[in-house]
Amino acid sequence: MRAWQLAWLLARRFRGKRERSGFVSFISASSTLGIALGCMVFITGLSVMNGFEEVLQKRFLSLVPQVEFSAVKGQLKDPQGIIDLALAHPQVASARAVIRSQALIQQGTEFVGVQLEGIATEQPHAIADYMPAATWQQLQQQPRGVVLGSQLAARLGVQTGDKLALMVAQQGSFKQPKRQALTVVGTFTFGGQVDHQYAYVDLTTAQALMGFSEGAQAVELAVTDIFAVQQIATQLGYQIDDYVYLDHWMRSQGHLYRDIQLVRLVMYLVLVLVLAVACFNIVSTLVMTVQEKQRHIGILRTMGLRRVRIMQVFIWQGLQNGVLGISLGVLAGIVLTSSLPYVLQWFQQLTGDTLLASDVYFVTSIPVQLQGIDIALVALVALLMSGLATLYPAWQASRTDIVKAISAT
Repeated sequence: MRAWQLAWLLARRFRGKRERSGFVSFISASSTLGIALGCMVFITGLSVMNGFEEVLQKRFLSLVPQVEFSAVKGQLKDPQGIIDLALAHPQVASARAVIRSQALIQQGTEFVGVQLEGIATEQPHAIADYMPAATWQQLQQQPRGVVLGSQLAARLGVQTGDKLALMVAQQGSFKQPKRQALTVVGTFTFGGQVDHQYAYVDLTTAQALMGFSEGAQAVELAVTDIFAVQQIATQLGYQIDDYVYLDHWMRSQGHLYRDIQLVRLVMYLVLVLVLAVACFNIVSTLVMTVQEKQRHIGILRTMGLRRVRIMQVFIWQGLQNGVLGISLGVLAGIVLTSSLPYVLQWFQQLTGDTLLASDVYFVTSIPVQLQGIDIALVALVALLMSGLATLYPAWQASRTDIVKAISAT
């Protein structure tokens, strides 16, 4: 039998319930449970952070311009030239012209401010995914049609087919607004403040509202690497002849991403601290085990077992607690992460409370995305902390005085 195998067998024997007092067994179980709970909670927490990051990238940034070139004053001289220039860039996935303006909708004696956006409906647009297909077709075909956010339509009390009196800001000012009549062709539901503030019209309708014979106010781009937007915007901006403002999502909405990353960093720090506290129970367990096994250690030393092997025995014993806790925690974390949306939905139905209100947030359920790298990271940190917790008790066991240990009763 090899020396490490002997150390492993002795560690398993020392860890057996028959070989330990009830109090030591309780402390040992507490350390295992603490590590398991820590692993479970942090796997779930990191998965939720991954989910929000994915929603930010795939949903929210589908509406928010990832890169935008807007006219300094009035309209762009050659928006199609900017589109062609952008599409020639290897990291630009799509480019489209838009017209944006602030507007007021008059409903009786009430005026409601909206963000009006004119889009080229002959091209695919993300907002089409959040409205019925028939509504999108009506927006393409209906002259002077408008699609309202569902919450905005509810506030105004309008339905499909109703007429709206719209006053559009000219040159960013309402000093001499133009009053226009539009027909509501439907609503969209995206979530959050978008449903309260946004209205979409066809680009030709927006040109007529703004008094443009042609052209657009801005060109927005979708890119393949959303974290390279500043570099892409700068590279293309130097090649554009027109005077434009350069903007990208990291400047306008980057605080959302930074908040997610900050929470993730805090979770990593808390992970280390919580697992360190849980591993203190391993230290307590091993210290008490060393005191209980003084006589056994002395006998093993007289039989020729070297000090380094005595250390291995207690290191293996502590790691058994850690590995068991990690295994249970990882399994529980995977199960909890997979069932978390359903658990929270059940909780909302039970209590009647809404955790993520659709009129405030652009998601209505907790998004989760389980990643293997997070599981591996949590397990590795827990295993490392468990190993470090065994060193001092194992070193003390290896320095046991043989004579005193054997003579102890």
